[in-house]
Amino acid sequence: MACWVIVMSVFTSCSDRVAEGDSLSAPRDSLPVMSTYDMVTLISDSGVTRFRVTAPVWYVYDRAEEPYWLFPKGLHFDRFAEDMTVFAEVDADSAVYYNQLEKWILVGHVHVMNVNAETFDSEKLIVEQKEDRVHTDQFITITQKKRIINGVGFESNTGLTRYTILNPNGVFPIEEQDSVQTVSEGEEVVS
Repeated sequence: MACWVIVMSVFTSCSDRVAEGDSLSAPRDSLPVMSTYDMVTLISDSGVTRFRVTAPVWYVYDRAEEPYWLFPKGLHFDRFAEDMTVFAEVDADSAVYYNQLEKWILVGHVHVMNVNAETFDSEKLIVEQKEDRVHTDQFITITQKKRIINGVGFESNTGLTRYTILNPNGVFPIEEQDSVQTVSEGEEVVS
């Protein structure tokens, strides 16, 4: 996720249309400077394609006091391995990216798969790239290969490989033992 703001090669259909609900008399800082529809963006690093971002609608508000990009109708993000297979992905019903803060707010049916094929589902995730931090105060479900963890509140690195559920709940079977392990509040889970 940390490379979402690398210079992009954009294959889009752009339009001069005013965003739905915007008025021609609205202040310039409240109107998008760019509206893009059916966007597919490829992001490369050293000439190798690493990421693909797709969205039905992308608005850029560069004149706002805190410049941002808005993806009101959803966002899908793929991360590619060397052989071009997808090994991590992000989906959200809507998203906002604050350029200067390097901060994403993903909202509504947020689904993330990390490089270990673990999935994270929540109604909201906040990604702060500068701080290498992903967090939420909402309910989250983490599906691992052998267990499902639920809880409220979540902290992680941006790769989602070291994370903590702040208020976990549920009972978690452990195969090595015939006992049941309960994760206590604030316990760090490392995959």
